[in-house]
Amino acid sequence: MASILLIFLCLFIGYLLKRFEVVDINGFKILNILIIYVALPALTLHYIPRIEVDSTLVYPILMPWLNILLSWVVFGLIGCRFGWGKTLTGAVILMAGFGNTSFVGIPIIQGLFGEEGIKTVIMVDQPGSFVALTTLGILIANIYSSKQKSTIYTVISNILKFPPFIAFVIGIALNLTSYTFPSVLDEMFITLGGLVVPLALISVGMQLRLDLKSVYWRYVWLGLGFKLVLFPAFIFVLYFLIFNQNGTIIEITWIESAMAPMITAGIVASGYGLKPNYCSLMLSVGLILSFITIGIWYSLLSVFPI
Repeated sequence: MASILLIFLCLFIGYLLKRFEVVDINGFKILNILIIYVALPALTLHYIPRIEVDSTLVYPILMPWLNILLSWVVFGLIGCRFGWGKTLTGAVILMAGFGNTSFVGIPIIQGLFGEEGIKTVIMVDQPGSFVALTTLGILIANIYSSKQKSTIYTVISNILKFPPFIAFVIGIALNLTSYTFPSVLDEMFITLGGLVVPLALISVGMQLRLDLKSVYWRYVWLGLGFKLVLFPAFIFVLYFLIFNQNGTIIEITWIESAMAPMITAGIVASGYGLKPNYCSLMLSVGLILSFITIGIWYSLLSVFPI
């Protein structure tokens, strides 16, 4: 319960900091830098060396890739059929195709499943969401943008230089060699990694914006209908019924599939000129609604135990 209350408290703190101009309007960017360059790598270095590698990890890693591929097919066809235009189509694909599996995913999964759930979140986020975004996501952004195109070298370079990914590779190497950090160093990682949840949620709270007069509401509902309802339903049928999987890892993966749109995906889309105002609205509305839809999906685990 404390973890769930912390989510709303930190979001409220972030909103108040922005509302009363205690910090600069772009102050959230500093928090994001601390998360990406310090907190997430530390969290990764603490958990990844301890993960027991087995075949079930395929499912959390696969889920984000299915999300963006299915979004591309669905909204690529819809956008073409109804003449949305390239930039709007690309924006909807990216915002509906990536979930906030770390910034919001970590505190929610921690609150619902405890500390052990974070290990699965990292597998969803690093080789799943992040690699999918920096490869397939960048490719889609290039296809639907009229701006300068990225090269293969740029895409690969972005992956290799991303601090959490570097920490992920180091963690996997340590896992395979059964090496563990000295307790003093590991305690430092735990402390620094503990910053992810409050900093991420305060950052998200600072970015909440609702434009009630926006012309994009129709596309927001379409995108969120896919991201928060249709895709989690798809994962439920695929993983639980068709693949006949069960257990905590699969349950966490399913809840992660229902997360609100990814902030980083919005940054990428905006950077390529894919309707920044739409992306901002999707992030804000999606975050608020996701607390309701995630609660509904999670409640189904008790009503229909798998």
